[in-house]
Amino acid sequence: MTVPKKPLDPADFKEIIDNLDESLLITDAEGRVRYVNPAYTANTGIPADAVMGRTVREILDDGHIFTGGAVMSVLETGKKAYRLSDVVYNGRPEKGYVIGVPVYREDGSLKGVIAQSRPIKTLRMLQDDYTQFLSEANKLENPTVVLDDFNQDALRDSRLIGKSKAIREIWTTITRFAPTTASVLITGESGCGKEIVADEIYFMSERKNKPFVKVNCASIPANLLESELFGYEKGAFTGASSSGKKGLFEVANTGTLLLDEIGDMPLDLQVKLLRAIQSKEITRVGGTKKISLDIRIIASTNVDLREKIKEGLFRQDLYYRLNVVPIHIPPLRERPEDIPLLCDHFIVMYRIRHGNELILTDKHYDILQSYSWPGNVRELENVIEYLTIFSKGTSGVETSTLRGMLDIQDDAPAFLSHGGTLDEQVAAFEKALIEDVLKDSKSLREAGNKLGVNASTVSRKIKLYNIEY
Repeated sequence: MTVPKKPLDPADFKEIIDNLDESLLITDAEGRVRYVNPAYTANTGIPADAVMGRTVREILDDGHIFTGGAVMSVLETGKKAYRLSDVVYNGRPEKGYVIGVPVYREDGSLKGVIAQSRPIKTLRMLQDDYTQFLSEANKLENPTVVLDDFNQDALRDSRLIGKSKAIREIWTTITRFAPTTASVLITGESGCGKEIVADEIYFMSERKNKPFVKVNCASIPANLLESELFGYEKGAFTGASSSGKKGLFEVANTGTLLLDEIGDMPLDLQVKLLRAIQSKEITRVGGTKKISLDIRIIASTNVDLREKIKEGLFRQDLYYRLNVVPIHIPPLRERPEDIPLLCDHFIVMYRIRHGNELILTDKHYDILQSYSWPGNVRELENVIEYLTIFSKGTSGVETSTLRGMLDIQDDAPAFLSHGGTLDEQVAAFEKALIEDVLKDSKSLREAGNKLGVNASTVSRKIKLYNIEY
């Protein structure tokens, strides 16, 4: 005799949903949030009462909880959607991937939307399988938008990391203006993250599924830059391809064009760029046919364009065309509070890449935050990668190694600024030396080996000088 299977009680379903590790946000047909599970708050930091009863459109317009996501796309199309989203509730945006699923009534009308999401940082949990994950994703013939965004470079540069006031203000500007078509001018020293800001503008724009073409105006010889940007017809000049060539403007059409190091563009080409932006059309070199454009322009530079204008090296009218939305990224030395977060990000990234674990102490962070960082974030990233490889098998790095890398002299011991007898000065020096070694040692034996004495001697000195250990 077959025993009939007892269906799950509705309370069981709720228990299951409440214990899912995946975030769930459920809306009605108008996009009003009706339910979020506990994992939603745990994963995003957004309390339920911050979204419950509000429409997703209201939340997006507010700009202080999350941006992007899949719910609006499902409401507009009635189809399942895969999207990226940024949680901005806690000040530092956290990127996640969202799957929006429509729910229909028996009569075919839309009943609501279920948005399932996870933070992208959870991909770190893959660790040893991460490389295989990327490989399998790239093998797909028709990858979805979500998988297409999961390449290693995009993950590395996908977030502008920091908690400083400057970074928070930059994020506010990005969330407000990214969905528009306004031109953006990003300024800042070399290595401070201008391209990362451009990436975020693109990914949060309405053109995120359209072409995104980047061109470094300083890396292309001046005599070739025009043909690279505008293209050329066959026979336009000696050495030209017999079939002609599309320019980067044509390749980027309907999408976004990043003009990096715009300050190095020759004056004569600036005139043609201005004309292209104003008229929204170009003509290939050697051609006569007008090509219509629909392009969002993002420009970036590490030079002061106002000074270039005074020197007659940059057109003022072009500057005003580009500088509709100005974004300035301060150098890293002016926002040291961002350094620990950046270090944590790079440590995870290079742990995945090199398979090594790097552990930094408070002393390491003090040294890193006191350094001037002329190479900005790019220099910091290089330092963390080196330390990750250098620490293989040990996890730890001597502060002297870090100081040597950054060419920082050891701090003068505090006792040198005080008077005292020879015995008092020697005792103060010995205490300071032992304290410094203990900070970078895992045991008394390790400290003793570094000092050339046994562990019992170190223990006795700790008691003698009343050292906290």
